[in-house]
Amino acid sequence: MFKTILSLALLFPEFCFAAELNNANTAWILTSTALVLFMTLPGLALFYGGLVRSKNVLSVLMQCFSIACLVSVLWIVAGYGLAFGTSESFNDFIGSGKILLSGVGWDSLYGDIPETVFVMFQMTFAIITPALIVGAFAERMKFSAVLIFSAAWLLLVYAPVCHWVWGGGWLAQIGLLDFAGGTVVHVNAGVAALVAAVVLGNRKGFPKTAMPPHNMTLAVTGAGMMWVGWFGFNAGSALAANGSAGMAMLVTHISASAGALTWIMIEWLKYGKPSALGIITGMVAGLGTITPAAGFVGPAGALAIGVSAGLVCYFATQYIKRKLEIDDSLDVFPVHGVGGILGTLLAGIFVAESLGGIGYAEGMTMMSQFAVQALGVIVTGVWSGVISWGLLKVLDKTIGIRVSHEQETEGLDIAEHEERGYII
Repeated sequence: MFKTILSLALLFPEFCFAAELNNANTAWILTSTALVLFMTLPGLALFYGGLVRSKNVLSVLMQCFSIACLVSVLWIVAGYGLAFGTSESFNDFIGSGKILLSGVGWDSLYGDIPETVFVMFQMTFAIITPALIVGAFAERMKFSAVLIFSAAWLLLVYAPVCHWVWGGGWLAQIGLLDFAGGTVVHVNAGVAALVAAVVLGNRKGFPKTAMPPHNMTLAVTGAGMMWVGWFGFNAGSALAANGSAGMAMLVTHISASAGALTWIMIEWLKYGKPSALGIITGMVAGLGTITPAAGFVGPAGALAIGVSAGLVCYFATQYIKRKLEIDDSLDVFPVHGVGGILGTLLAGIFVAESLGGIGYAEGMTMMSQFAVQALGVIVTGVWSGVISWGLLKVLDKTIGIRVSHEQETEGLDIAEHEERGYII
């Protein structure tokens, strides 16, 4: 525990020792909160919406929007307490208290920012994580099942892992480095997405029938919004307007750029032409991979992480879809899941001061830190995978999780919502 406190003190001195409200930090986290929500609504919604077929565009937008509303309510009711509350007996594994934000008042602080601002900032992370999973089951999952699964997954999977890593739980205590969500967000959502794709089965016609994006303009627009919003995601996780936030913003941009360029260079060499789909997918891979390392590594480390993200996530995508023929519709696992795994592991290497990072905590070496990082990846993946599988199986036996073949052929916009994305 001392190592964790020492590391936090070195990283965020204002957070650890301040007893008064810091207006500059508060203003930055308010801005970051808006940026992270911007990543989901409209960023992720348009990104995913453009990548599906036209008959399903509204269903994806509806799922992203509804998850944002549902998670917001659940976060206030119980999610925040489970993630950041305390318990005398189980605080290493799950938090308790703060139901309906009891104890969070007008004047309560989290470090040197209002706790209400911290609640809202963390809420936006809780929103985007289950929303990411939408990309795996797009075009074939019942809307009712989406809502129930997302609600249960938030409370049973996201909140505990969040507590382990950011709420003072056991992974934090052993020194896991996860600045903005490599395990909490990307490994968590990526593994759940892979499980969902396997349990639901492939879309009708996959992989023999081509299912190209219906509107790349929407997808590129949404991707650009995600890139901008990600600065709040990573730089905001410093919880202060300081040098750590500045470096996190810089390395985030470097990794995104390197990931995007690497992806299209592979396409260019392999197929003769780079694609818009490739550059935005590589960008997202670079963003997801730098996320756990953003506050710990320097520019050179970020460049290496971004290039690694483009390479590894590209070939992971090809392997999942072409070799294993798993229909993770919008490549959530190979981009976010694999990127989160890769970034979490590389954070343990490029944090080294000799490689431009902030250096290891007292008593840590590269090997011991890498071992902690690997343990964090494994336990998060197992926890998310097992519980996600159980939730989906229970839902399948009760309400059913997949629309009928007729509804899938017709499209979820009409079948589930009696609306059309386009009336021409």
